[in-house]
Order: sequence, then structure tokens, then C-alpha cells
Amino acid sequence: MKALTVDELKTILREHGEWLLNSEKGTRADLTRAELTRADLTRADLYKANLYKANLYKADLTGANLTRADLYKADLSEANLSEANLSEANLSEANLTGANLSEANLSEANLTGANLYKAELTRADLTRADLTRAELTGANLYKANLSEAELTGADLTGANLSGANLYRANLYQTTF
Repeated sequence: MKALTVDELKTILREHGEWLLNSEKGTRADLTRAELTRADLTRADLYKANLYKANLYKADLTGANLTRADLYKADLSEANLSEANLSEANLSEANLTGANLSEANLSEANLTGANLYKAELTRADLTRADLTRAELTGANLYKANLSEAELTGADLTGANLSGANLYRANLYQTTF
């Protein structure tokens, strides 16, 4: 893991912001394998950021923009991602055990093989998300939108699906 100081993280976020405005001036955030345990990234703009295998255990990403970010195999266990935008993000094989994703936008996100054990997904938007082989045991999906989601082989044992929208979701070989 790559440990970062608060100042180093601020510099990376500032340069990433410049890159978003003009790709010739700034630098895309590369937080590959970064050690960000308990980091405060509230409302951070991490659009298209590289967070491959980053450790974000208990990080606060409330309202953060992670659209199209690469979070492949990232550790987001017990992280707060409430109201975060993770649309089209790559979260395949990510650890989201006990994470708070209430009211998060996960539309068209890749969550293939992700671990969402006991995750909080109340009112989350998972429209057209790929949850193939995802672990959702004990997850709270109260009023979550799973319309057109791919849930082939997902495990929803003990999950709360009260009020969830499963319109046209693929539930082939899904375990309840």
C-alpha cells in the first residue's frame, strides 16, 4: 500500500480537478494501491480517477463523484458512500462489506463479484448495474432501484428487498 500524507492527497485532488477542466494542464488522479483508511473525501470529485486496489476502509465519501472511476478490488468496507455518484464505475471484486451506499447512484456500475455483505443500499439506484456473482447476503435494499440489473448468480440470502424495483432484472441462478 502507498501511504499518502494529507498534503499529498490534497495535491493529487487539486491536479485532478485541473485535469478535469483541461486534460493538458492537470493530472488524472492515480491512487492505485493508496492507503486511504478513514480518509475524508466528502464531496470529492474523483470522476474517472484510478483507485485500483486502494484501501478506503471506513473512508468518508459522502456525496463524492466517482463516476467512471476504477475501483477494481478496492477495499471500501464500512466506508460511507451515501449520496455518492458511482455511475459507470468499475467496482468489480471490490469489498463493500458493511458500506453505506444509501441513496447512491450506482447506475450501470460494474459490481461483478463484489462483496456487499450487510451493505446499506436504501434507495440506491442500481439501474442496469452488473451484479453478477455479487455477495449481497444481509444487504438492505429497501426501495432500491434494480430495474434491468444483472443479478446472475448473485447471493441475496437474508437481504431486505422491501419496496425494491426489480423490473426486468435478470435473476437467473440468484439465491434468495
